[in-house]
Amino acid sequence: MYAKVVTFQIKPGEREEVIRLFHDFVVPGAKKQKGFNGGLLLTDPRTGKGTSIGLWETEGDLLASETSGYYKDWVTKLGVHFLAKPTRDIYEVSNLASLALAA
Repeated sequence: MYAKVVTFQIKPGEREEVIRLFHDFVVPGAKKQKGFNGGLLLTDPRTGKGTSIGLWETEGDLLASETSGYYKDWVTKLGVHFLAKPTRDIYEVSNLASLALAA
């Protein structure tokens, strides 16, 4: 399994809109991508820092989500709410604990 970790700085006062866009735009788009296994959006209400972690079955599936335009589309749509261009890193998942949370 592989993880795409995107970090960003949210403009002051725009955190709730970023959360809404993730729910309404990013997550539905991710679910349409081959190999998508789930993800997390982490935000700090005090500092505006944010991190998105997407989990993918294979590295190929993760990379395909970028070449398909999905990743570029969500960064473009949410980018107006960020102070700077987000950074992206790819990791191999070395350990994973199963979480049984309601979506």
